Amino acid sequence: MELILEANENGARLIPACDVAGISVRTYERWRKGGDVAEDRRALAIRKPPTNKLTAEEYQYVLEIVNTPEYADLPPAQIVPSLADAGIYIASESTMYRILRKELMQKHRGRSKPPIKVKHPTTHIAIGPNEVWTWDITYLYSHIQGMYYKLYMVMDIFSRKIVGWEVWETESGELASILMERAVINEKIKGKPLVLHSDNGAPMKSYTLKAKLEMLGVIASYSRPRVSNDNPYSESLFKTCKYRSNYPHEGFKFIEEARQWVYDFVDWYNNKHYHSGLNFMSPVARHTGEATHIMEKRKIVYDLAKKRHPGRFNRGTRKWDLPETVALNPTDEIKANLQRKM
Repeated sequence: MELILEANENGARLIPACDVAGISVRTYERWRKGGDVAEDRRALAIRKPPTNKLTAEEYQYVLEIVNTPEYADLPPAQIVPSLADAGIYIASESTMYRILRKELMQKHRGRSKPPIKVKHPTTHIAIGPNEVWTWDITYLYSHIQGMYYKLYMVMDIFSRKIVGWEVWETESGELASILMERAVINEKIKGKPLVLHSDNGAPMKSYTLKAKLEMLGVIASYSRPRVSNDNPYSESLFKTCKYRSNYPHEGFKFIEEARQWVYDFVDWYNNKHYHSGLNFMSPVARHTGEATHIMEKRKIVYDLAKKRHPGRFNRGTRKWDLPETVALNPTDEIKANLQRKM
C-alpha cells in the first residue's frame, strides 16, 4: 500500500501501480477506504497472537498431561472433566483437540478399533433381462439336527425370474461354477455382457468360480465387507421361499424331497406369482416381454370399467405400467430419478 501510494504521489497512474503490486484498484480502494489503511485481513497475514492464546509453557503442559499413563487412553472430552474434579483447568476440550491434531496425536485412543468409513456400494442398473443377476446360498433344515441342505439360487433383477437353482449337501465354488454355467447356457447368453452380484462368502469368491465366470464373460460384483443389505433381491427371494405356507419348517427328510419342493416353488414363483415389484406381473412374463401385452389388456379392462361406472373412478384408473429400469444398490440421486419416472 505504501509503495502504491508513493508511486501515485510521484506521478504514476493508479491502475498500472496496482497491477505491478498484484492487486486490483477495487482492492486498493477498499483497503484505503476513508484515507486510512485498513487492517490486513488476508489469511496469510502476520497477526498479533490473540490474548487468549496458550503460552508456550501451557501448551507443553497440555502435551505432558495427555501423555501421562492416567490420561493416555482418554479423549479430551473425559480429560477436561477429570482435571476439573482435581481442581485443575488448563484448556478447553476444543483447544486440547486442536493441539492433538497439530501434533499428529489425534488418533483413536485406547485398544478399540477406530470407526471405519463405509464405502458406497457399487450400483448396477438393468434396462432389460439378463443384464444383472444376483445369487446367494441359504440353508434348508433337514430332519437331522445340525445337518442342512444348501439351496443355491440365481435371480435376474430386471424380471425377478429365478434363472438357476440347485440343492446340494455342501457349498463350494466348484458347485457354484456348475450352476452358473448351466444358467448361462439355458438363457443362451454366453459371451454377452452380464454382471453377477453376490456377497463375500467363500464359494462366491473362490478361484474356481472366478475362472468359470471369466470364461463365460461374466463380470463378478460383490457386496461391501460386513454389510448385510447389499444383496437385497436374493435376501427377499429367500424370505419369500421360506415364508410359503407349505414350507416344511420341520425339515426335509431327504435331499430329493428338498429338490422337489424347490422345483415346485420355482415353478410357482416364475410362472404364477404376481410380483409386487413388477406391478403384479409374473417374472416369466416380464422376462420374455409378454408383460407389455398383458399390461395393455389390463388398461383396456379398466378403461371399459370406467366407462360403465365413471363415478367409481374419481381419481382415475389404476396405473398399469412396468418400471423401465431396475437398480441394484442405487444412490439417492438415482432413486430420485427413478421415482420421477414412475
